[in-house]
Amino acid sequence: MKLDIKITRNPAPKAKPTDESKLGFGKLFTDHMFLMNYTVEEGWHDARIVPYGPIPLDPSAMVFHYAQELFEGMKAYRRPDGGVQLFRPMCNIERMNNTCDRLCVPRIDPEAALQAIKAIVDIDRDWIPHTSGTSLYIRPFIIATDAMLGVHPSHSYIFCIILSPVGSYYAAGLNPVKIMVEHQYVRCVKGGTGIAKAGGNYAASLLGQKEAEDMGYAQVLWLDGVHRRYIDEVGAMNVFFKIDGTVVTPDLTDGNILPGVTRRSCIEMLKYWGIPVEERKLAIDEVLDAQKNGKLDEAFGTGTAAVISPIGELFDTGTKYIVNNNEIGPVAQKLYDTIYGIQSGTVEDFMGWTMDLDA
Repeated sequence: MKLDIKITRNPAPKAKPTDESKLGFGKLFTDHMFLMNYTVEEGWHDARIVPYGPIPLDPSAMVFHYAQELFEGMKAYRRPDGGVQLFRPMCNIERMNNTCDRLCVPRIDPEAALQAIKAIVDIDRDWIPHTSGTSLYIRPFIIATDAMLGVHPSHSYIFCIILSPVGSYYAAGLNPVKIMVEHQYVRCVKGGTGIAKAGGNYAASLLGQKEAEDMGYAQVLWLDGVHRRYIDEVGAMNVFFKIDGTVVTPDLTDGNILPGVTRRSCIEMLKYWGIPVEERKLAIDEVLDAQKNGKLDEAFGTGTAAVISPIGELFDTGTKYIVNNNEIGPVAQKLYDTIYGIQSGTVEDFMGWTMDLDA
């Protein structure tokens, strides 16, 4: 499927940020957005790039009432030579289509999705920042648009892609963050939608996150919804612990953890380096016991937004557990330096992960 993308340029482009050190995350948006519609009769059609702006929707649109929507997160990077590259975009597109399957949304042809992503990034490539640590965040999403009330899959959808120049996701940057272990609330359960990148998962996490922030913690460490024992994710990221020389991350077998592209990249990189890495069930007690016994070497979250986020403190039922003297560990640092280096073009892509925008 090759898209015939109609382009309407923004007649009043916005002023681009002059101080890239103050970009923040997800606060600024570029001049254009990609749109495409779906109906049962026509399938995915009417691909177009238009000026960034509101999307008119009927108040009864099903996305508002039954949360049938999904999204992805990926980035474009400016290389030192001025070129632009994407990082493993087909992995994100594959995950997007897997989410479509879980939420009864029609799939998008992968090559068509890639064409759309490259087209919108190309038209707004001047928005891609130059400063180290920055990038252009790409947010594809799909929403259900049937104008009716009734709990069943929609028959019409909008696929949209918006772009945002960004800096660090956390204000602390690569400095270790403090995490609170959550025992009261859960974000998902086995058989639910944890494996999908759907907004409902994030809505379910807000109360726990807010209470953690009120106590001075950056995020929560989610435990499984059945036993409240096994680690799922940290905030909106996958999580890794280096215990007695082996890097351990929760496995994906129960379908309640998002299969992160950065998670996948870290596992592949660790194996490439010969560092022991395991995907398995990991109980919070095992992690805390390792800290007490001096065997918890380091901990970190991984995700598109932050890449690597070191964990310096775990707070569990009134007790603080300091990880690696509240410093970033050598494995987390090496992963960040290498993966971000590959993403931004300052390190040779010996893994074959990047895609030139103009290729």
